[in-house]
Amino acid sequence: MAGFHTKSFIKHDDYMTPKSAWENIIEYIPKDKVLWEAFYGDGSSGDDLKSLGFNVIHEPVDFFENDLGDIIVSNPPFSKVKDIMIRLKLLDKPFILIMPCSKITSSYFRNFQLDNDNNIQIIIPRKRIHFKKLINGVLPDNWSDRCNFDCFYYCYKINLKKDITWLN
Repeated sequence: MAGFHTKSFIKHDDYMTPKSAWENIIEYIPKDKVLWEAFYGDGSSGDDLKSLGFNVIHEPVDFFENDLGDIIVSNPPFSKVKDIMIRLKLLDKPFILIMPCSKITSSYFRNFQLDNDNNIQIIIPRKRIHFKKLINGVLPDNWSDRCNFDCFYYCYKINLKKDITWLN
């Protein structure tokens, strides 16, 4: 790509989930389970899930050292997905994770899928999820809430009716 300078690109994992992302899939999140919103961010995601009527554990604890709730419902830091998938394999706990659609083509995701009898199901949003980006806990002055990549909801042991669900 002409004009793309990777040396000037700074990677940040602080993309906060808008409430609309959870509202989009409210009918697919189990109501009878305790949700663990495992990646704290600014804390708003757990509050949003609670306001939608879910029983949620959302504390600023280390995902890699804890195992809380019945099901993980979260937007994990994208740069750590490889390690997160390894940990999820060990936990063998149901989850719904928002991740870029490109994660499905990674070797670590493929290995998770094959090692778990192809139990991954995907919910595809009608349009892009527009995350709120924070840098050091602050919304940048020049931030536009328009996301330039697509995400899916990756589901494991959720028992959806179809393996691929397209949202309207």
